[in-house]
Amino acid sequence: MKILSLVLTNLRRHRWRAVIGMAGIAFGVAAMLTILAIVTGAIGMFQRILASDSHYLVFERNVSDLFFSSVTRDQVAAIRARPEVESAHPVLFGIVSAPDHPVITCFGIEASDPRLAKAEWRAGTKADFGAREEEIFLGSRAAEFLKAKLGDKVPIGRAIFKVGGIFKTENGFEDGGVFLPIAAAQEFFHRNGAASVVTVKLRDERRGADFKRGLETAEPGIIGLENREFNSTYNSFKILNFTAWAVGVCAFCLGGLGVANTMLLSVFTRIREIAVLRVCGFSGPQVAALIFGEAAVLATAGVVAGFAIGFVLLGILERVPQFQGYVQASLDPLVLIGIVATAFVTAGGGAIYPARFASRIQPAEALRYE
Repeated sequence: MKILSLVLTNLRRHRWRAVIGMAGIAFGVAAMLTILAIVTGAIGMFQRILASDSHYLVFERNVSDLFFSSVTRDQVAAIRARPEVESAHPVLFGIVSAPDHPVITCFGIEASDPRLAKAEWRAGTKADFGAREEEIFLGSRAAEFLKAKLGDKVPIGRAIFKVGGIFKTENGFEDGGVFLPIAAAQEFFHRNGAASVVTVKLRDERRGADFKRGLETAEPGIIGLENREFNSTYNSFKILNFTAWAVGVCAFCLGGLGVANTMLLSVFTRIREIAVLRVCGFSGPQVAALIFGEAAVLATAGVVAGFAIGFVLLGILERVPQFQGYVQASLDPLVLIGIVATAFVTAGGGAIYPARFASRIQPAEALRYE
């Protein structure tokens, strides 16, 4: 209790220095929270696109990215013909542009795709999808940033399409994307009847291993992965997660240097005070505990402030029209625990040298210190 009282007293006496140390941790927490939330949210949205009412995902073997995957029309037919398969839906991914919007995700799908049935139609109906040529369908966020209404003509890439329908989905990527019947998308992207992936729903999920073995034997150029298996092995997801953690840890390292600087200055300006504590009976470990206690209080305050800053920033980013609905904050509780643990480890690491230095101060010499 005596040490805690001294900790709070020392921080109040050097409040601006404490604020600077706390700010270092807070900005590290906010940066890590924001980056991880955006990355995990984006990965989650893409996973939900691929797992739309399906058990398995089929794509080209050894492809570096799904945008470059190619599953032919014959391969799609072979998948549908397998006895384990209840339904299979090819999806073609592409990137298109519009005036002032250089990157828009385009989805080529069939009219029977379950995502159309699940969507909330704002204009037009599901029956309109693919009924007429040269029509494009927009997610509600895409219609918003393109300022397009039903029946309007919008330039997409090198062509001009008429808006045949507008619908809202829960997925940010889809809601900020444009949709074409898959045959029109294949012609637009010169894919010659190919799809990027095929989402497969089985008659009996327990026969997944039979489906996978039979498919890879009959069609060695493609591979089928269970949704969970794909999510854990897809290289792009691994790279994004690694990058997010790396950037966040770098931000925390800067915060740790701030804590180290704050603690070291605090020790140097209080050498005579620490000497008095030693004369009054404080041991070296107790003096070190005093320094670590100050670092822990700074870390606690920094975590609280960082979470507040991070969540406010995420709330703003989710509503910025330029992001077209692609930012959807999503954080697993374990990630939040990891951020908190990283903050305290960083603060503790920054306090090691100052605590060691303070614990070795000799009272007789320190009392003569100017």
